[in-house]
Parts: sequence; structure tokens; C-alpha cells
Amino acid sequence: MLSSPAAVSPRMPVSPPSTPVRVLIADDSAVVRGLVARWITEAGFQLVGTASNGRIALEMMSRHDPDVVLLDIDMPELDGTEALPRMLAASPTLQVVMMSTLTTRNADISLRCLALGAVDYIAKPESNRGVTTSDAFRTDLIERVRVFGAARARGRRTASPAAPSHAATPASLAPAPAAKPATPITLRPRARSTGLPRVLLIGSSTGGPRAVGEALAGIGAAALRRVPTLIVQHMPPVFTAVFAEHLAARVGLPAAEGKADERLEPGRIYVAPGGRHMGLAAAAGGPVVKLSDGPPVNFCRPAVDVLFRDAAAIFGAATATVILTGMGSDGTNGARALVEAGGPVLAQDEATSTVWGMPGSVARAGLAEAVLPLSEIGPALRVLLTGQPA
Repeated sequence: MLSSPAAVSPRMPVSPPSTPVRVLIADDSAVVRGLVARWITEAGFQLVGTASNGRIALEMMSRHDPDVVLLDIDMPELDGTEALPRMLAASPTLQVVMMSTLTTRNADISLRCLALGAVDYIAKPESNRGVTTSDAFRTDLIERVRVFGAARARGRRTASPAAPSHAATPASLAPAPAAKPATPITLRPRARSTGLPRVLLIGSSTGGPRAVGEALAGIGAAALRRVPTLIVQHMPPVFTAVFAEHLAARVGLPAAEGKADERLEPGRIYVAPGGRHMGLAAAAGGPVVKLSDGPPVNFCRPAVDVLFRDAAAIFGAATATVILTGMGSDGTNGARALVEAGGPVLAQDEATSTVWGMPGSVARAGLAEAVLPLSEIGPALRVLLTGQPA
């Protein structure tokens, strides 16, 4: 998940771990370093250092072993993209959050950094004044430190000395397996088949870009050509367009931000534009994309619930739906509407989710007919879409 003044993101309080989260800030702007350092300290975290470039940050890492690194992309001597793999090679459970301004170039780099092992990214306001005055940037940054500090604590408890590093296996970037969910999960009985789905729906947030790509790759292009695929990933403008390009390259099918009144076509991937809700409307030639600048839903715009509710009304039981990793509970009410219409809903499991907020909410509400690790979600959706056993 990525947030900016133009994108509204979920707010989810996270209890701090028993020991303070250790944070390292690497940014070439003295203003950013100073402000973020103050926010980190005021929030009760332990600031272990600030660095003006990646080289200094790596040296500080060896001395202070931070839990979370806030890493700028553009820095002199050693930039964020060069420093990231070295950091993860030295500390495989380290939680690195990339920071960048809202440009197409930085969006592309940030998404590539996720593939290299960064856990998330956050958009910085474009000016120092914007950094100083943006309450949304401060709130989202502190949320991430809390969430990923807790993830590092879990990783420390479960890490094995023989475990491969992030640098060696970029595909194994999920957090350490968690213990049994605190709330027992009751699976919903499998939806009675009334024919093959006519649309695939995906909702995701924090950790979603990697998860969505892996899920679609697991389904495969042949099955995806049967239906339109609609995705709501919590992201601001610019990033969603680049995210769609990455998905197109990954699965070999056309993918782009949804456009107002665009008719749904099988084999195409529609990504909700950052900062706008994407829903659906009935039309003479078939369902079309509906965009809205309406108020946030679940503190989010785009919101998963908006798409899911419209899809339930238009497609009824002829849907296949999955909720992937993400903060908050966006998607739960929409999933309820889909289930009541007779459609199947799957959820990503806690062990492979970066944050088990959205899928956990759906699972605890008893709306999921299966709670699966990320590696099994693609094959399960392929079965739903094709009607053929795995």
C-alpha cells in the first residue's frame, strides 16, 4: 500500500511491540531526515540513526541492527535501489520501506524494489514544505513502522539460521509464519456451482503488488482470457498506471487503469485508478466501468467494497473473488454482498500475508470458503474459472 495526499488509505491502530522498534532513516534531504526523526521519536520508537546516503546507512546497520529502514530512492554515492539488496543480504528479516515522490519513474522503481525484497513503499510530498505540512504522510509513515516493526519481531522469533536470505530468494519474501490466528476461523460452505464465473475480482493493499502478480501468474494467461479481471489495490495516482504495466508484463495480457464507461472484455485486466473509486454499471452492451470521486469508504479511495458491491449487484453468483494482504477491513462488506449473491470468496492466509488485516477480516467474518497461502491462490482461482480440477 502506498499513500499520498491524493490517495486515501486505511487507518488501523497497531499495538507496539513490548520493546521499542529500532528505526534507521536514509534520505539525502536534511529536512526530511530531521522531521521524520522527530516523528519517530515522538511515536515512541527508537531512532538508531539517520543517513544521507546508502553507504552510510549500511555502515549504521552493522552497528545498530535496525528493525525498520525508511529508505529514499534517490541519494548520492549509493542510492536506495543499490543499497536495498545489500541490506537484505546482511539482514534477511529487515523490514525496508521505500520512500519516493509521485513520479512515473519513482513508481516503476518502487515496484521493482518490492520484487527485490522491500516490504512496502510510501509517497513523499514533492516539496519540503509538503513534507512539513502533510498529516497523511506522517500518519502513514508511523503506521508502517508499527506494522513492520511487529513483523520483524515475529521474524526474529521464528527465523532459522539456515533460512535463505531475501537476496538469494526474492520469491520468499512473505513474513515469518505466525501462530494460530487469535480468532477461530469458520469457513463458509463451498458455493454451489451455477456455471462458470463471468468476472474475477481482486482486492489488496499493503504487500499487494507482489501478491497480485503472483496470484495472476498462478492462474495463468489461458484461464485469465476467459473473464475480465478487476483489481482494487490501495495506491495513489501515477502508481496504479505503472502497477498495471507491471501486471501486463508479468502475465502477458493487456492491463491498464479502468476508464469511465469502458466496457468489460474477457482477457483484460482493469486496475482502479489511484485516488478514484472504481465500480461497475449495467449498460446495453454489457457491464461498464464506473469511476467516482465520492468520499472515501473505509478510509480508502479507491475502495474494494465499492467494486465488490457493484459486482454482486450486476453479476450475482457469477463471480470469483479473492482478498489478498492488506491493512484494515476494506472488502469485508463487499465480500458479504458477493457471498449473499452466491459467489465464492477466497482469502490469503496469515502466514503469507504482509499484513493480515483485509483477508483476516473476511476470514473472521466467516465469508471465505478457503483461506490459502499465496502459492495456492492462483491454482484455486484457475479451478474456479475453468471448472477443471487442478
